[in-house]
Amino acid sequence: MKIREITAYLESIAPLAYQESYDNSGLIVGNPNDEVSKALISLDCTEEVVDEAIGKGCDIIISHHPIVFKGLKKFNNKNYVERTVIKAIKNNIALYAIHTNLDNVLGGVSSKIAEKLELENTAILSPKSGLVKKLVVYVPRANVEEVRQALFEAEAGSIGDYDQCSYNTAGYGTFRPLAGAIPAIGEIGTQERVEETKIEVIFPAQIERQVIVSMLAAHPYEEVAYHTITLDNKLQYVGSGAIGNLAEPMDAQDFLAYLKDKLKLNVIRHTHLLDKKIARVAVCGGAGGFLLNEAKRSGADIFITADYKYHEFFDAEDDIIIADIGHYESEQFTQELLLEIIRKKFVNFAVLLTEIDTNPIKYYS
Repeated sequence: MKIREITAYLESIAPLAYQESYDNSGLIVGNPNDEVSKALISLDCTEEVVDEAIGKGCDIIISHHPIVFKGLKKFNNKNYVERTVIKAIKNNIALYAIHTNLDNVLGGVSSKIAEKLELENTAILSPKSGLVKKLVVYVPRANVEEVRQALFEAEAGSIGDYDQCSYNTAGYGTFRPLAGAIPAIGEIGTQERVEETKIEVIFPAQIERQVIVSMLAAHPYEEVAYHTITLDNKLQYVGSGAIGNLAEPMDAQDFLAYLKDKLKLNVIRHTHLLDKKIARVAVCGGAGGFLLNEAKRSGADIFITADYKYHEFFDAEDDIIIADIGHYESEQFTQELLLEIIRKKFVNFAVLLTEIDTNPIKYYS
């Protein structure tokens, strides 16, 4: 199949609009119209992973972490990033990354950790706002159905498990066509009063362009009265981290043993264990220290994440246990998640998991 078929499906689950501003998710190397027959999935894209792809006949590598975070001005083989990109290009291997956009969806990276820990009633720990917009447009009564249907076909009006949602208010509009206008209704120089309906629909911010274009194409007026509003509504299925409950509360020491076993960990760095059972668990794949206060506010007894610095552990303040399990370790099951996502849609497409341990951190014991 073509690369764009795979990437479009992945981005329907984790839209690029959901990635953080510093990120570089998406197709990094390759032509969207190129055909591919076998994919290799890895957490990181390194020279060794590209060599593995070459050896296994894979023509696309789908990784969690982007090999390129910042712009490259020269390709001189001077570091592992340049060498990896050059090797991929020479061997016609596409590179695709699905990073913080996959972090920021329910069912994504943190949800996979929660699944491994068998948490119940899992939800996004810190839902995002500013990702929903509302369109308000005024339409002549005779054209309401046509315009409303165009909005629905452009994917506006979806709320959770419902679609074709709109609110409609009857009223009238006034206008006076001036010289040079070509009015659909009325005459030049004469004020018109037209029975109209105000249609209101919400839509994801990233599809604003297609919604507006569809609305304008269906609307009869030469100059359309409409406006869009960015809403503060938080999307409960988009955001950082995950939180859920254990089926049965556990002693802190027992839970750490459970955590180590379930996530196949070498070591856990943690704060002082509190004298209470652990029932509610917050998790975040990768560096999630910025979510500590959200974890506290959500009533979590323990916050599991990675990349904590020494002084940041003091921020627990005996309100919560912080457990740093390591960056790679917190995201290792992302590979399994991607395999499940792709195989669910493309049952006849060859997808392999890397056999390379790309964790740059080793433990001496």
